[in-house]
Amino acid sequence: MAELHFTAWLREVAPKAPVHADGATVAEALASLFEVHPNLRSYLLDDQGRLRKHVCIFADGTRLAHGAALTFPVRADSKLYVMQALSGG
Repeated sequence: MAELHFTAWLREVAPKAPVHADGATVAEALASLFEVHPNLRSYLLDDQGRLRKHVCIFADGTRLAHGAALTFPVRADSKLYVMQALSGG
């Protein structure tokens, strides 16, 4: 199971400690987590099921391209970090 970590800005709706979730992709791991924490879905995904603009995901130390993050394959020992993306100059 992949291990998911969330930054402090999501702590009101996300688990405070790392959690494990099943899935072969980031999207499947998140879907597994949404079953337990349904309110988290709207913070991470838009109404089309796409990653929100200001959400950034790292998998095993690599920042995932925004458009491909949800389809990224994860291993059983993967560590996923979900955080707020920063923008601007």
